Amino acid sequence: MIRSARPEDAAQVAAIYNHYILNTTVTFEAEPVSASDMEARIAGVAAAELPWLVTEESGQILGYAYATPWRTRSAYRHSVEISVYLHRDARGAGLGTALYEALFNSLHSRSIHAVIGGIALPNDASIRLHEKLGMNKVAHFEEVGRKFGRWIDVGYWQRVLLREERD
Repeated sequence: MIRSARPEDAAQVAAIYNHYILNTTVTFEAEPVSASDMEARIAGVAAAELPWLVTEESGQILGYAYATPWRTRSAYRHSVEISVYLHRDARGAGLGTALYEALFNSLHSRSIHAVIGGIALPNDASIRLHEKLGMNKVAHFEEVGRKFGRWIDVGYWQRVLLREERD
């Protein structure tokens, strides 16, 4: 089941994210986040009138996806950055695809024009997911992050949702 995130989801969402913080380079955060930190992030996305979705089974959050404003200047107001994270035991079951499809539908209904996803490289699984959903690589920045004693490249993928509305 995919639904909007609620404040009481924050502890489980933080636990999913903290695995990636502590064990991977897919996020450049270095310190675990608390449930209250995550609750504030979820509230911030809601305050921006953007979606934060979770997928759950039997009360356990298995993954989440959300959108944040791409930049703060007014001209960027129709573009968002998207992210998806899955519980480490829920990967490979199609949940990332389902979350992103639901997220894209929600963004389309909000008249969001473009979605942008950043990927710490290498990350073949994330690249496959983004490209499966019609996103194209539009940028590659070399050695812009440093974690676990090594430099990390970041690529950006983009998809235009509303091509017909160019004003």
